[in-house]
Amino acid sequence: MTNKRVLFLVSLWCINCALGQAKEGYDLWLGYSKIQDSSISEEYLEIAQYVYVQEGTAVLDTAGEELKNGFEKLLGRPQDFATILTNSNTLIVSKRENLALNLSDRFTADFDEIGREGYILKSIQSNGNSVLILSANEDIGILYGVFRLLHLMQTGQKLSSINLVDAPKIDLRMLNHWDNLDRTVERGYAGFSIWNWQKLPEYIDPRYIDYARANASIGINAVSLTNVNANALVLTPMYLKKVTTLANVFRSYGIKVFFTARFSAPVEIGGLDTADPLDVNVQEWWNSKAKEIYGEIPDFGGFLVKANSEGQPGPQNYDRTHAEGANMLAKAVKPFNGTVIWRAFVYSEHDSDDRAKQAYAEFVPLDGKFLENVVVQTKNGPIDFQPREPLHPLFGAMPNTSQMIEFQITQEYLGFSTHLVFLPKLFEEVLDSETYRKEKGSTVAEVVDGTFKSKRITGMAGVANIGTDLNWTGHPFAQANWYGFGKLAWNPYLSSETIAEEWLRATYTNNPKFVEPIREMMLNSREAVVNYMNPLGLHHIFDTGHHYGPGPWVSELSRPAWNPTYYHNADVNGIGFDRTASGSNAIAQYSRTLEKIFGNLETCPKEYLLWFHHLPWDYKLKNGETLWNEMALKYQEGVDQVESMITTWKSIKPYLKRTQYEEVAMLLTIQLKEAKWWRDACLLYFQTFSKKELPLGVDKPSNSLDYFKSLKFPFAPGTRPRWN
Repeated sequence: MTNKRVLFLVSLWCINCALGQAKEGYDLWLGYSKIQDSSISEEYLEIAQYVYVQEGTAVLDTAGEELKNGFEKLLGRPQDFATILTNSNTLIVSKRENLALNLSDRFTADFDEIGREGYILKSIQSNGNSVLILSANEDIGILYGVFRLLHLMQTGQKLSSINLVDAPKIDLRMLNHWDNLDRTVERGYAGFSIWNWQKLPEYIDPRYIDYARANASIGINAVSLTNVNANALVLTPMYLKKVTTLANVFRSYGIKVFFTARFSAPVEIGGLDTADPLDVNVQEWWNSKAKEIYGEIPDFGGFLVKANSEGQPGPQNYDRTHAEGANMLAKAVKPFNGTVIWRAFVYSEHDSDDRAKQAYAEFVPLDGKFLENVVVQTKNGPIDFQPREPLHPLFGAMPNTSQMIEFQITQEYLGFSTHLVFLPKLFEEVLDSETYRKEKGSTVAEVVDGTFKSKRITGMAGVANIGTDLNWTGHPFAQANWYGFGKLAWNPYLSSETIAEEWLRATYTNNPKFVEPIREMMLNSREAVVNYMNPLGLHHIFDTGHHYGPGPWVSELSRPAWNPTYYHNADVNGIGFDRTASGSNAIAQYSRTLEKIFGNLETCPKEYLLWFHHLPWDYKLKNGETLWNEMALKYQEGVDQVESMITTWKSIKPYLKRTQYEEVAMLLTIQLKEAKWWRDACLLYFQTFSKKELPLGVDKPSNSLDYFKSLKFPFAPGTRPRWN
């Protein structure tokens, strides 16, 4: 065989592998693989013997097509769908208004409970027949119910006695894309933006439809398309036509579009000489812009705004408050039932106080001053999407303001898309955190879903990890973070364990020999990354700008809060940021109960120790270890945990296709290498202050501190463009 022939066959093999891998990854959790358990498939075939699906609207038609597609793939054959509703049908998918009265009357209380977006899925007896009912008050509830039914079938659940009544606990379940108009993605690690602005509006990439379908399957109902570091051009007529096309695609999946509005747009594209929110001409410009947008997109969601943070323009440029800026925009969209989402992520170079305090200081005095169609969007912690942070002190501190939580799905500070980190574990930890703002009903989840105090708007936002990579998210397991965010936005009381198992079964296999060990691996993965990056409450010690890898030595940047040394304060006396009354007193922003817990070394959780306290290297922890030894052992533990993940992954090789197995295996190899990099670089640097030997059990560094300091990554993915 000639060399050319060999090269051709190798190339063909590589292409076939890539195509196979692409399909596996591209399907996400919606692959609908044929059911292998014959007893289960027989049950489903009996249930699906006759099927009626109500038609008539774009959303209902979408639901019907999804059901047909799912049944054909899961059951291995096409199903006949009836066009007339009779009692002989085995599966009835219909809105309440179209159900026969003898069926509808059975579920009156359920229909009252599920509201606009919920659904009922129940098996009943009717006229001697076993009937499976999927019903809802509105079209969108039917679509969500269809996705839930198909998921239950994917994961081999019994349907013969199903009794499910479900509705979202949060109204606005939103993806925030940090996509730029040039298709770069700030903090995106899965390729370029999927929005091809050059080809829009004429060319509709099928990926837009698949994107909407994936979001609807997990209950996401809103997206902001562009970066919060906004470009005013998205508000111009040319881009409005492009966005209108996307909105038309998303509508049949129940998804509304939001714009990220640049506060200075009246100056940049409107020809005005000011963007002062109290200026009548500025107000009229925004009123006119809102009318123009709603003329093209009647169900436009509203504006998402980042203002007076990291150099972005805002009302403070004109000595106005955040409330005055937000309310101006809120008045513009109110006639169209629009919403303004105003981000609380603010920190200023003009404020020398602890960065962790700035959002609380600026927003709490404004509680009750925002209009009813404004919601304040607050990050889960007071700094910036760190591997671990305490809850943000704003939660529960603004009882008279609608407030939504913002999580980051993309892994800016958690190893990008090369590290396997199951983020629902982080989300769950934050949502379950107790604010102690009142005696009962004051967890972060209860603040977000309105239990704490009834709000007009409830919401949860996630910074998207989606890009043009064949598998959407760069790492196959990063898909679980997108999936898990949607599930928690629907119900913030779900457990991360439940989410992990659901995703594994839908994405890979129902085989418990695969599901059980990999579920445990996922649940432990977030703690691993905390250990090998930021143990014991250390935070923001990442290399500057790109946030790729460790950089605890960085100290020369112009703004103090940009420097890792600002956050760890390591010196010969010890390490940590003193946020007690003797330091920045950030603990005073929390409830009195949390202030006492965090401020007292006897009660402060070990995982937040160096977040709130500066402690000597010889400080003795409750387990008897010195602070230095415990820190070093935690770094080593993180590395050991990644090695354990690799061992676990090797053990499940028989249950996967070769391409599925090898992709994750290679990525875990990268993760282990970088976990060791974090351990060695950080311990060598902190050792220059502690002057102590590494304890037994901690591996010796592979290189010198000078070597680690010399590493540069000018083209690390997801770096913020300089023009931002």
